[in-house]
Amino acid sequence: MWRVGVDLGGTKIEALALSSDGEERARLRMATPRGDYEATLDAIAALVARCVDGLPPSDIAGVGVGIPGSLSPATGLVRNANSTWLNGKPLHRDLQARLPWRCVVENDANCFALSEAADGAGAGYRTVFGVIIGTGVGGGIVIEGRSHLGLNALGGEWGHNALPWPDADEWPGEPCYCGKRGCIETFLSGPALQRQYAALSGETVKAKTISVRAEAGEAAAIAALETYSRRLAKALASVVNILDPDVIVFGGGVSNIDAVITGAAHRLPDWAFSDSFATQLLKNRWGDSSGVRGAARLIILG
Repeated sequence: MWRVGVDLGGTKIEALALSSDGEERARLRMATPRGDYEATLDAIAALVARCVDGLPPSDIAGVGVGIPGSLSPATGLVRNANSTWLNGKPLHRDLQARLPWRCVVENDANCFALSEAADGAGAGYRTVFGVIIGTGVGGGIVIEGRSHLGLNALGGEWGHNALPWPDADEWPGEPCYCGKRGCIETFLSGPALQRQYAALSGETVKAKTISVRAEAGEAAAIAALETYSRRLAKALASVVNILDPDVIVFGGGVSNIDAVITGAAHRLPDWAFSDSFATQLLKNRWGDSSGVRGAARLIILG
């Protein structure tokens, strides 16, 4: 049996068919029709159709879709999406109407965590916290192979807690698109790192460029990454103090900067409420494919 995964991102949509043993088929991508809800639905349906072209319909178990937000358990509508044109829309209902197979919709960070817990960097661990630090900041929790969503479907939403133990210059923090101030996302997203570097250097560049400049010894880049990793450590400590995961697996563009992960790993024990610290901080196995692979795994094979 094949299950189809779709990763609906702010800039791209990716789809693939995943076999029961993890074999991939027909990985496809296209640009997200930003701001156009109906075009987004049509794009997803078209990608799914292309992924399974040539397969018997009876061999398709279903379609899992990861989105940059979540479905409200009260209304079934999309909420909290930084792709704001999705908010308030009946995405699951509308996709199901376009697809001939069962459709499951879940938060994209949960999909990432599910993928890495199944056969990625978190495989073999009981409790996995998956972290996304990229355009936005998200997280997902997997316990014994299953996503932990919680009663309000908020499991893992660490990016919209306040940054803990704020320094004087971190309070009250920047406004967040969610309507609050000082959210972790406003400090740890890719754009936030760019702003931090620009404040020191007067120049706005991509996160990868900041990393290259830090490796070359540029003071502003080094300072920006040190500040970022310290904030990351504080933010993760609040998760560790509650969840106490076996492993934290990182994804998203900013996680590709080695100094960010190593810096956070060095500082995190200072903030964790423990006299010892054994939680591992690991980079993902599947790269930007984790989200779409995890979306496919939303379909449980019998």
